[in-house]
Amino acid sequence: MTTNSSPKPVHVVGGGLAGSEAAWQIARAGVPVILHEMRKDDASGKVTTDAHQTDGLAEMVCSNSFRSDDWQFNAVGLLHAEMRKLDSLIMACADQHQVPAGGALAVDRDGFSAEVTKRLSEHPLVTIVREEIAGLPPEDWDNVVVATGPLTSPALAQAILDLTGEGQLSFFDAIAPIIHYDSIDMDIAWRQSRYDKEGPGGDAAAYINCPMNKDQYEAFIDALLAGPKSEFKEWENVPYFDGCLPIEVMAERGRETLRHGPMKPVGLTNPRDPTVKAHAIVQLRQDNALGTLWNMVGFQTKLKHGVQAETFRMIPGLENAQFARLGGLHRNTFINSPKLLDKSLRMKAMPRLRFAGQVTGVEGYVESAAMGLLTGRFAAADRHGAPIDAPPPTTALGALVEHITGGHLEGGSFQPMNINYGLLPPLEAPKVDEDGKKIPLKERGRAKKRLMSLRALRDLDAWAGASPPAA
Repeated sequence: MTTNSSPKPVHVVGGGLAGSEAAWQIARAGVPVILHEMRKDDASGKVTTDAHQTDGLAEMVCSNSFRSDDWQFNAVGLLHAEMRKLDSLIMACADQHQVPAGGALAVDRDGFSAEVTKRLSEHPLVTIVREEIAGLPPEDWDNVVVATGPLTSPALAQAILDLTGEGQLSFFDAIAPIIHYDSIDMDIAWRQSRYDKEGPGGDAAAYINCPMNKDQYEAFIDALLAGPKSEFKEWENVPYFDGCLPIEVMAERGRETLRHGPMKPVGLTNPRDPTVKAHAIVQLRQDNALGTLWNMVGFQTKLKHGVQAETFRMIPGLENAQFARLGGLHRNTFINSPKLLDKSLRMKAMPRLRFAGQVTGVEGYVESAAMGLLTGRFAAADRHGAPIDAPPPTTALGALVEHITGGHLEGGSFQPMNINYGLLPPLEAPKVDEDGKKIPLKERGRAKKRLMSLRALRDLDAWAGASPPAA
């Protein structure tokens, strides 16, 4: 390991969740880092993207949820736990600015972004530069993390295309609307989490539920299908990611699709009419700490703005809804990672470049930040002359690396992926619990997930102990 008291800085391109996490991990390892973010709002003018609204680091564009925080039985909750063990900036700031969301970890997005920006700005080894990197980073940058995420600038995206020889980097993504709480009719809607499940904050009534009968649901589906949609000719033939489909695209796949997806009524009971089961239910989740803004869960949309309010006001309880933000459509960008990246997320054709975040082919805020965490540690270890391996594939972090560097089917097309237990090496479902008591057959799958989570955390501890970040 080098004894150089002032190692050459690592450059991180992109100040989203992945880039912010990477910069934090590098600095925490005692290595100077220069974080380049193209969004700015100063005397020279405002520069933003099609989806961002601020110049804050780690701005959450689509949703304010990090999804389930249950580490025992949910793969993304396990990923949360692993990242907390590794001093994740993103998880620390999310925990500090959480808002009620049932079993999920959701945050006040403005407070969260401000906290990430503050902590990085105050770190003595972090320098934030507001500039666009147009094209590949300069050749004298010998250790670079590219974390430009779903909104990579056209110039950089084209440079990556030219370097890789790939024909496509993009897919569609969509944004859900946000509604002012005081415009929701709580004489119709009610507060309840699905199955009354408590979240990290202990709230079992974290969602607002808007019920629909069959006639209301059918009329709503008709409106979704008939409404004019935003289309972008330059994005034609770019596939959607199935985990973030616009609701009208789901409706086009079948009239029952939505009520078995984001509008499913299971686990919810209307307290005003408990004997009547709703045909479908629209859920809203708190979006800020004050509780004044709520987002429509799973309601990503590409409906044109002119018809969005009219269509969504068909939902019982939202007849007078006032929208803080309407939905929208933007482009995501990812590379063919199995072909292009090695196990430490370096580009094979140009090893000085590492990639992090959604551009690698992971999907979701947490997964993106997780790749930032690893690339940051990889880059810092390289700078200290002590390279480290990726975590074992039995961990959620390691399983994501395995997926994006070769986990897809041979000959198949590589597609973005959320973390899930299917990415981890399987275990046999236990037949008895820790006390030797027989586990009912229907509960063995759940018990298996817990065993996989326990294995993951144990193996991560061993990895972290053998490969501590250099300091």
